Amino acid sequence: MLTGATGFVGHHTLIALVQAGHDVHALTRRRGSDLPGVTWHECDLLVGCEVVDDVKPEVLVHLAWYAEHGKFWSSAENVRWVQASLALLRAFAAAGGRRAVMAGTCAEYEWGGEQDFNERDSPLAPQMLYGVCKDALRRIAGAYADETGLELAWGRLFFLYGPQEAPERFVPSLVRSLLAGEPALMTNGEQRRDFLHVADAGAAFVALAESQVVGPVNVASGKAVVLRELAQRIAQRVGGGELLQIGARPMPEGEPPALVADIKRLRDEVGWSPEIGLEDGLDSVIEWWRGQPDSGGP
Repeated sequence: MLTGATGFVGHHTLIALVQAGHDVHALTRRRGSDLPGVTWHECDLLVGCEVVDDVKPEVLVHLAWYAEHGKFWSSAENVRWVQASLALLRAFAAAGGRRAVMAGTCAEYEWGGEQDFNERDSPLAPQMLYGVCKDALRRIAGAYADETGLELAWGRLFFLYGPQEAPERFVPSLVRSLLAGEPALMTNGEQRRDFLHVADAGAAFVALAESQVVGPVNVASGKAVVLRELAQRIAQRVGGGELLQIGARPMPEGEPPALVADIKRLRDEVGWSPEIGLEDGLDSVIEWWRGQPDSGGP
């Protein structure tokens, strides 16, 4: 059973599950496209999750969450999703479920240092409600799993990019501006970030679901890229490099210098590594936006 199946990550996780030969029950507020092996269930988890008892899934991949760009960091909706996620997990266990994989976030970690984050000893000190709620859910769900014998893995996502990403986010905002021949504004771009293509993120969640690994696992590329260099790579591909205005926006207060994952656990224990390089990934994003009617592309 997959929740959030039409979301940015969920869509690619669904495709990866189908490609791996799984029969999938996809939960979403709106039905997605027909795929072999997928049964759709229109369901609002904030209202209830009776469908879990009807389906009795063996494995649960829970990705659904409030994700409106610019608002999710501090929205009270995060609290509602903690409650809904715990109700879902309890229903899953009561229906005989064996293994659950839930989506976490790098915002659970204590930001501010230069060291790569690892699941073993990097401090957890979330600073925003989103991270606090995700961390709280992980702690409660983990304790519940220990008491009930449920296998629980927690995939901690870092920075994602890819086709169909919210247009206001960093990569698509630059691509769209440059395609439209408009100034592409950004900070000085000295921040180091860990970007993973969303199709790789979907494949990583499938690998995690198929494994026996429990506890937190970073889902990331394990490689740092400086934002200004990422922006320059985009400009080289799209053209209009003179429109890229590095330093035109102020650095947000409290912006961490580095957010990069150590992915040894993902690589060595889960047995999965990213397959889509940054160059190919950026090309896929640019190609997708060129095909959108309001992109400014040909």
